[in-house]
Amino acid sequence: MAAPPDMELSSSLSLELLPTDPLLLILSFLDYRDLVSCCYLSRRLNQLSSHDPLWKRHCKKYWLISDEEKSRRNQGWRAIFISTYCDLGRYIHYYATLKKAWDDLEQYLGQWCPRMIGSLKESVREEDLDAVEAQIHCKLPDDYRCSFRIHNGQKLVVPGLMGSMALSNHYRSEDLLDIDTAAGGFQQRLGLKQCLPLTFCIHTGLSQYMALESVEGRNKYEIFYQCPDQMARNPSAIVMFITGTSYLEWFTSYVNKVVTGGYPIIRDQIFRYVHDKDCVATTEDITVSVSTSFLPELSSVHPPHYFFTYRIRIEMSKDALPENACQLESRYWRITNAKGDVEEVQGPGVVGEFPVISPGKVYEYTSCTTFSTTSGYMEGYYTFHCLYNKDRFFNVTIPRFHMVCPTFKVSTA
Repeated sequence: MAAPPDMELSSSLSLELLPTDPLLLILSFLDYRDLVSCCYLSRRLNQLSSHDPLWKRHCKKYWLISDEEKSRRNQGWRAIFISTYCDLGRYIHYYATLKKAWDDLEQYLGQWCPRMIGSLKESVREEDLDAVEAQIHCKLPDDYRCSFRIHNGQKLVVPGLMGSMALSNHYRSEDLLDIDTAAGGFQQRLGLKQCLPLTFCIHTGLSQYMALESVEGRNKYEIFYQCPDQMARNPSAIVMFITGTSYLEWFTSYVNKVVTGGYPIIRDQIFRYVHDKDCVATTEDITVSVSTSFLPELSSVHPPHYFFTYRIRIEMSKDALPENACQLESRYWRITNAKGDVEEVQGPGVVGEFPVISPGKVYEYTSCTTFSTTSGYMEGYYTFHCLYNKDRFFNVTIPRFHMVCPTFKVSTA
């Protein structure tokens, strides 16, 4: 039976006869791997897949190359993609995410913590990371390596890039360790076997560690604060407060919290207080809001002792009348742990002070509490008296705020 005329026509068509523009449009939807594969299918596809504008999207998507940087390099998009891939190709699934996080962080620090920018170190070479792996006899995860191809951590200075915390008699500021310092702190002792420090606090000696292997009850690449088990006879019994499941998740989630204003900047430092936007209460012209933080270095699982600090902001509306100015007289707290046990505390002032609040003025202070359970909450009120009517007293609500310690793993020792 003879073939239909339209079939004869279609079979006579070949790739060489198809117009260029529709083919380029089709190729523009392909990923870089498929574009490379096209180079080997035919001479025509090889020619078309080398069309420079096709590679612009991939340079922007995977390497965050801008038009300005392309102009500085004085290269075509395809040449830039290939040369960058030759250098960073093993990190193609991580690079754009981590580079954006670093760029966002640098831009934010430049505006709010400019002196911290000077502590950042330049990138390391691939061979430097290979040398560290040979030194510690352990493989580094690619997302960790990728981050250090962008920035090699920071110098051991204060303030630390990974956040600070301050109480009246306690201060912590964590630096992001450079690769050589981290390698020097690599642990092979029981309790922290095959763990690499990521951060370090000069004042407390505190570090966050990343497990490079699944040993001693840890998951591979898990990130944690160590906490000695004070009730175990074995000194290698270490409990872990988990802070991340991978380097990529750990670093980018921290940066996102910083650059979106989730952590306050106090005295040119990033403070790791978390504020619940619902944790705000307004009484008359006075608004009270609370942010909290868990301190692993002052906590323990055995015996159960979970240490939290909270920062309270008291503000009078700028639209309030001047005669509404008042002074804090006393405080009342109702503290409830996870078992429902209640403790009530009442006393004069706050942290030994009796602040005066007037229109547009803000008073902030920091205090702390501990629980024998992994979580709990506090609520209460402040009693104020009016400055222009000494006989008038009124209570200002402190909103209920919850404190929960991070997930932890008990030592297998």
